[in-house]
Amino acid sequence: MTIATIYSRAMTGVHAEAVTVEVHLSNGLPSLSIVGMAETAVKESKDRVRSALLNSQFNFPQQRITINLAPADLPKDGGRFDLPIALGILVASGQIPATALENKEFIGELGLTGECRQVRGVLPTALAAAGAGHSLVLPRDNAAEAGLVKQGEHYGATSLLEVCSHLLGQQSLLMTQAASLHTKPEYPDLSDVRGQSHARRALEIAAAGSHSLLFSGPPGTGKTMLASRLAGILTDMSEEEAVETATIHSISSKGFDVKQWQQRPFRSPHHTASAAALVGGGSQPRPGEISLAHHGVLFLDELPEFDRRVLEVLREPIESGKITISRAANQAEFPARFQLVAAMNPCPCGYLGESRCHCTEEQVRRYRGKVSGPLMDRIDMLVEVPAVDKALLRSQAEDNTAESSEQVRHRVTRARQRQLQRQGKANNVLEQKEIEVYCPLSDSDYQLVEKAITRLGLSARAYHRILKVARTIADLSGSEQIKTEHLSEAIAYRRLDTVGL
Repeated sequence: MTIATIYSRAMTGVHAEAVTVEVHLSNGLPSLSIVGMAETAVKESKDRVRSALLNSQFNFPQQRITINLAPADLPKDGGRFDLPIALGILVASGQIPATALENKEFIGELGLTGECRQVRGVLPTALAAAGAGHSLVLPRDNAAEAGLVKQGEHYGATSLLEVCSHLLGQQSLLMTQAASLHTKPEYPDLSDVRGQSHARRALEIAAAGSHSLLFSGPPGTGKTMLASRLAGILTDMSEEEAVETATIHSISSKGFDVKQWQQRPFRSPHHTASAAALVGGGSQPRPGEISLAHHGVLFLDELPEFDRRVLEVLREPIESGKITISRAANQAEFPARFQLVAAMNPCPCGYLGESRCHCTEEQVRRYRGKVSGPLMDRIDMLVEVPAVDKALLRSQAEDNTAESSEQVRHRVTRARQRQLQRQGKANNVLEQKEIEVYCPLSDSDYQLVEKAITRLGLSARAYHRILKVARTIADLSGSEQIKTEHLSEAIAYRRLDTVGL
């Protein structure tokens, strides 16, 4: 047989598109060419495959070899096509029967010795192969990740020889068993935070309704410490959320660690991060920090120190929960339903109002002006974090009154269950019409909100965010209706607007 067809998958965003690897042998001077919009790493596979076949004691055909990766208009990158290309050459040269490859897909990079090396994007590939009713053969190092997919058959191999032995029926590969990970995710505990009852309350409300949050206060008051505890009081991840999050990390440059299964991501990029690092990019689009924080927390410390143009790219994803990256030759859409937490100082030196602060009004105004009004308008809760009373700075052994993350998460989970039973989603993602249905106010409360809007100069968007926060506060208290005290507390979380933020 002089032609062979092998099935594999290429990554396009978070999707694994089907790729047909066609190998044809013909008479002529010995050569090997790869066509089908292959990137440099794919074209270099011809040298890896040749050495892998020879070192695995197979014959490398001394003929003209043409390899087509179809569809031709789908970009292909990485070394994931090494294994299917090698198998295609073996089938086309008659060293392996074509029938052995039926209903199977293959991915994997080959070393010069024929060793199978791990690749990125295994989880979406395993999901797609299972959906197509095909079994998947992949590197052994990727087997644990593929095991997260409960459907389908997945076989891990350490070398090209093992794959060929499996296909020839000489020695079967072990099927990857569905992973059973019962390890409870570990997060920093909220009980480590001393004092700051107001900020802890705001953190609980943010977790219960999936609201965005900004902490403002002098250095050393616990803003970063509080933010790092948010993931630990969020509700447990559902199976669907865990798969979505793991899929995004699987296609990232670092890949996915199965030990992080069902663990809420906490991303904290440095303020020198570029816009592409934050939202994603590249000639072959890769997810950025906002997508890697999907179903988790994105923490921006020292918010005004970020480049203003970088911060502006957050405005649309905060509203839509997704980001579309467009390039001249390619386009990809990544989910980005993250929970934004930011922290900043009240002035450049951080000690506004204290004797050691020498910042002028112009310096303070310029510092706060680094964060645009439209971005601030999209943040639900603005919270002051004052200096901690020295009397509270004592060891855990001396103070057991602080609530743990487990205790707070229990209340957050009950509040989130009320939201799901009532409207099927978190309060923060309610649409305008849904707000009218689920966040009704009495006439007196409407008048209270109108006065707050006038006094604080709030926008219509801020008005709706106040209602959603009030709905969350009511859920935490177990109330079916939004009461005046719930609304008053929600309005109080916008009062930083009055100081020029």
